Amino acid sequence: SEVDFHNIPFGRVFSDHLLVVDYKDGAWQKPEIKPFGDMMLSPACSALHYGQSIFEGMKANLDANTGEVLLFRPEENAKRLNRSATRMGMPTLPVETFVEGLKTLLQLDRKWVPDVEDTALYIRPFMFANDNFIGVKKSSNYRFIIFTCPVGAYYSKPVSVWIEKDFKRAFPGGTGAAKAAGNYAATLYPASLVNEKGYDQILWTDGHESKYVEEAGTMNVFFVIDGKVVTPDLDGTILEGITRESVLQLMKDSGIEVEERRLSVDEILAAHKANKLQEVSGVGTAATITHIASLGYEDVHYDLPPVSERTISNKIRKQLVDIKLGIAEDKHNWIVRV
Repeated sequence: SEVDFHNIPFGRVFSDHLLVVDYKDGAWQKPEIKPFGDMMLSPACSALHYGQSIFEGMKANLDANTGEVLLFRPEENAKRLNRSATRMGMPTLPVETFVEGLKTLLQLDRKWVPDVEDTALYIRPFMFANDNFIGVKKSSNYRFIIFTCPVGAYYSKPVSVWIEKDFKRAFPGGTGAAKAAGNYAATLYPASLVNEKGYDQILWTDGHESKYVEEAGTMNVFFVIDGKVVTPDLDGTILEGITRESVLQLMKDSGIEVEERRLSVDEILAAHKANKLQEVSGVGTAATITHIASLGYEDVHYDLPPVSERTISNKIRKQLVDIKLGIAEDKHNWIVRV
């Protein structure tokens, strides 16, 4: 009752409870729901030293008609968490533990789901190594936690993006497709440099040639070039975005031509020069579908067409939001009601 849901800073206001499941003696223990609060950790906690830590991002919304709490494709988040766990040498968590534990948590903290436009209850599942041991090896103990926080829009306006060719996010054979904490840690310094240039986000390029675009710091990317949608394909260095896959499905449902393939910086800039680069957007759980207003590359700034002219991304964003709010028909059974 003390929270102003019309003015929520992203990621700083937390709900009352969290779900905790510990892994020890080769098995997951009984899930518990506890009051949200600080944890006691040993200074020798292995995650702090060797980076075995993964996470997910999700949102819960209220049905615009019934007031029920709605989840968007939670089983897909559970499956992706397990793919990340496998890549990082961590135990997989039963999908039913993830989904049923989350539903129980949301039933308890239902009043934290805001009903203000462009708000949601953000959900952060994560897992980390919890051995009290200094030695480079897989941990024997892990902790899985879900906590939640009411949030407003992650981006309140279209963003500007810098195409990065020097620093790298991922390489083939690495952890780029895992939602691992270390992937994000390595991006923070170059992100601060592009912020100083006046850009909000980085658009990463491939590790070998710095020639092909991959993903932005918090979202997958889509381009509309001469009426056709192009997005980088999944080659092991790009996060398999659940919003990305959902957007692709909605585009196909609408008869929009989509290509998943390698996309070079040269092709993007040539399309801009020919006035054929019509839309650029980022998609993700936090971002939903965020318009990219401009690109920067090698100290040249490229403005993009206004949001009002972006027929494809505006159409798909409305479809996606309406499904999440229970307004539109859920043809693919993406919504789970709590």
